[in-house]
Amino acid sequence: MALALLGSTALTAVTAEAADQEISWIYCGDKLDDIHAKYIKQWEEKNTGWKIAPEVVGWAQCQDKATTLAAAGTPVAMAYVGSRTLKEFAQNDLIVEVPMTDEEKKAYYPHIVDTVTFDGTQWGVPIAFSTKALYWNKDLFKQAGLDPEKPPKTWDEEIEYAKIIKEKTGIPGFGLSAKTFDNTMHQFMHWVYTNNGTVTDAEGKITLDSPEVLKALEAYKSIVPYSEEGPTAYEQNEVRAIFLDGKVAMIQAGSGAAYRLKDTKIDWGITTLPLGPQAKGPGTLLITDSLAIFKGSGVEDKAIEFAKFITSPAPQEEYELNGESGLTPLRPSPNIDKLVTEKPYWKPLIDGISYGGPEPLFTDYKGFQNSMIAMVQSVVTGQAQPADALKKAAGEIEAFK
Repeated sequence: MALALLGSTALTAVTAEAADQEISWIYCGDKLDDIHAKYIKQWEEKNTGWKIAPEVVGWAQCQDKATTLAAAGTPVAMAYVGSRTLKEFAQNDLIVEVPMTDEEKKAYYPHIVDTVTFDGTQWGVPIAFSTKALYWNKDLFKQAGLDPEKPPKTWDEEIEYAKIIKEKTGIPGFGLSAKTFDNTMHQFMHWVYTNNGTVTDAEGKITLDSPEVLKALEAYKSIVPYSEEGPTAYEQNEVRAIFLDGKVAMIQAGSGAAYRLKDTKIDWGITTLPLGPQAKGPGTLLITDSLAIFKGSGVEDKAIEFAKFITSPAPQEEYELNGESGLTPLRPSPNIDKLVTEKPYWKPLIDGISYGGPEPLFTDYKGFQNSMIAMVQSVVTGQAQPADALKKAAGEIEAFK
């Protein structure tokens, strides 16, 4: 019997060796996208003996689950994460580098690779991308006596138009986000990047307390009286809902607003974000999500190979253009040119990339984010003057870099 058991154990071991090697993937969302399922099958057919094992986890839990497993020493091979977290993962030795060739980098729109880069190398592969543009309600412009075909091009015009609309119609001229929510920081960063501002420089030095960012915070304060009442109660999707009801004249939003506007009677327009006095061209905050390759799975090299495959130009473009995902394209191509021709609202969302900037990478990203939100809220509520709030935040975030 002992020999029989030994033989059984040996057979099991041989069978296990013959089984597919697995690349586990924490996949954020409600279901596996059909495009990804199609290309997973294609990759597996070309890589005999390998299996991709996606685990679909809700948006609210997926990143925390990947972090918890890695910290416990039982990492998944790969996970969908916000690129903002890559520095923290890397400095805690939880992920491996995913260096890109010059050819790979050049294929992306400008600054995309910056969202996954620090210390001169890349730590993830971008898989989703969003930008913002300015939407305006032409009907409200008409009611206020403004030319409905001429949106504001500068901050001064934006503030002036918001004031005129509020005074002439009683409807808020601008939708301002200042809730204790991550996108309050994002919404403010659009102003930073439309005035040639930065939070850190290439070496990681804090540059928040600068004339460019001060101008942005002063402009944010200036538009408060002409925005919806109580901006600290609203995050960007709630502001968008007010716009879709025709109760605010201008908002900063992504392509999702265009999809939703098709189901309204609003006469609307979209343009690049208005520019500050130091701007060099149209800008926006560039937000990416990425595939991070976790250390210790034993299949790191193969996971990198698959991550680059599933985000390579053909699969990625098909994923972006499939349905109404609302993703800004990561790379230019003839198909993207065709998209802009067929759906012109995409043009300003892409044009803003030229002078846009990434989410700053911090070791303690939540600490950084909370300081930025507190800074914005203190100015919006009148509890602090912009210069004082900026100086305070710059001192705080030094500890989080």
